[in-house]
Amino acid sequence: MQTVLIVIHLMVVLALIGVVLIQRSEGGGLGIGGGGGGGGGFFSARGTANVLTRATAILAGLFFVTSLSLTVLAGWGRGPTTIFNAPATTAPGAPVPGGSVLDQLQGAQPAPSAPAAPAVPQVPQSQ
Repeated sequence: MQTVLIVIHLMVVLALIGVVLIQRSEGGGLGIGGGGGGGGGFFSARGTANVLTRATAILAGLFFVTSLSLTVLAGWGRGPTTIFNAPATTAPGAPVPGGSVLDQLQGAQPAPSAPAAPAVPQVPQSQ
C-alpha cells in the first residue's frame, strides 16, 4: 500500500512541476504560444491560464493528500512511548523497578563519593 502511494505521490509531484513550468509568468513572458495573439475561445491565453490554474490547484491538493497519507501510514504501527513508564535495566542488588522513573529516582541510593586509595603493595622483608 505504501509503495503504491509513493508512486502516486511521485507522479503528482512530476505533474505539478510540469504544470507550474508551462504557466505563463505574470511579467508578460512568452508563455506557451510564443507570445500574445488575439481571438477568444478555450485555448486563448486567458482560457489556458484558467485551465492551468485549476490543474495546479488540483495537483497541489493531491500532493497534500498523498503527503498526509504517507505520514499516517509511516506511523501506523507505532505505539506511544514515554520515558516515565519504561522499564529500566538495573544492576544486581538494586531495587526492583516498579513504578515511574521519578519513583525510582526518589528511592535511589547516593553514589559513593570517591574510591579509597589503593593500598601500597607490601614488599617481602628478609629475616
